[in-house]
Amino acid sequence: MLNSEYLQRVYTQVVTRDPDQKEFHQAVLEVLESLELMLPQHPEYEELGIVERFVEPERVISFRVPWVDDQGHVRVNRGYRVQFNSAIGPYKGGLRFHPTVNQSILKFLGFEQILKNSLTGLPIGGGKGGSDFDPKGKSDGEVMRFCQSFMTELYRHIGQFVDVPAGDIGVGGREIGYLFGQYRRIRGDHEAGVLTGKGLSYGGSLARTEATGYGLCYFTEEMLRCMKGESFDGKTVVISGSGNVAIFACEKATSLGAKVVAMSDSDGYIHDPNGIRLDVVKEIKLSRRGRIQEYADKVSGSTYHENFRDIWTIPCDIALPCATQNEIGADEASALVKNGVMAVAEGANMPSRPEAIQIFQDAGVLFGPAKAANAGGVATSALEMCQNSMRYSWTFEEVDAKLKDIMTSIFHNSYNAAEKYGVPGNLVAGANIAGFAKVGDAMVAHGII
Repeated sequence: MLNSEYLQRVYTQVVTRDPDQKEFHQAVLEVLESLELMLPQHPEYEELGIVERFVEPERVISFRVPWVDDQGHVRVNRGYRVQFNSAIGPYKGGLRFHPTVNQSILKFLGFEQILKNSLTGLPIGGGKGGSDFDPKGKSDGEVMRFCQSFMTELYRHIGQFVDVPAGDIGVGGREIGYLFGQYRRIRGDHEAGVLTGKGLSYGGSLARTEATGYGLCYFTEEMLRCMKGESFDGKTVVISGSGNVAIFACEKATSLGAKVVAMSDSDGYIHDPNGIRLDVVKEIKLSRRGRIQEYADKVSGSTYHENFRDIWTIPCDIALPCATQNEIGADEASALVKNGVMAVAEGANMPSRPEAIQIFQDAGVLFGPAKAANAGGVATSALEMCQNSMRYSWTFEEVDAKLKDIMTSIFHNSYNAAEKYGVPGNLVAGANIAGFAKVGDAMVAHGII
């Protein structure tokens, strides 16, 4: 809990104002616990109310999204955009289309995005948005009509110098294409920098699809090298999820010499002790949006199991949770530790509960928090924005090299901040402090706005 009277007052106000936003409370408390370490050296943060302002979004936009299904029936969903903090640059963060989307989820994601974006070293602020619309099971026509309706409201609030959305869960290349098409139709221009994650034919960046998964592995490899003198080579890896992040984390981990033995989706998980055949996973998940269960029917020696959380009972050296928030609790963390895991790095946003993180840290397991470890996606989105501004495209190798440099720098900035403030090896605290310092100093410089 918090020892600082000031930070306790800030946290109490957050909970009192929005008592039902549990995910947001969880994210705020973790950051405030880290900031306790640096506040004594920065009295200006309290004097100028920096933390109070930091935990309150600059703007929350909520709107209805009416659309017509294939049967001609009008359906209505809710749309949101949380524009959290623009102290160091335009709001930047993904759009999530999923039935669980609500203001608490988006505020937690937007809050984390501030720090994640700051850690990249690039001039982008934090935001997040989305809808409770579920694209699963919808036709292309239904998804298109929903995206067009969603953008008909959202376009008023975004722009390349204001707010730049990207994809997230439920929002891939198809959805970004429909959203960008509607934006162009309404605005009548080709402002490519207004959305990232675009197709290569209309302003997208090479390596963007791979970026979060690749970046996760670059961060993990540097963490292993620096803190344990180890690498991916010869290690057994378990990865939850089977979307873009998980698939390309699997690809990069394998290329670095590891053997990935398990992946999952929301129904269950597959275990392949011979090593995941990524070509099969890509065909199922990327080509057809199928279910991971099909893998076991196609690959002999593999097995499918229901209850995706049980994936963490499989012994491994490295665990990469890439599915969704709070998927690893105390039981899952204890199982991983018991089976000898040496490193956990988060590819999803906040997949580990606080009690799980404590178990990892107490056991001496290396732990890479999401805001640092999965920042590769937004880093490459910012590189896409840069290319759009220059009317130029870098090669895959150029983008990948920049991504690796950014992820290596994020690790060292987090590691060094932890050392500086007396908690060596605690990358959770280090990432929170390093990310906050840049934003907090900018807010001090800007005065009361």
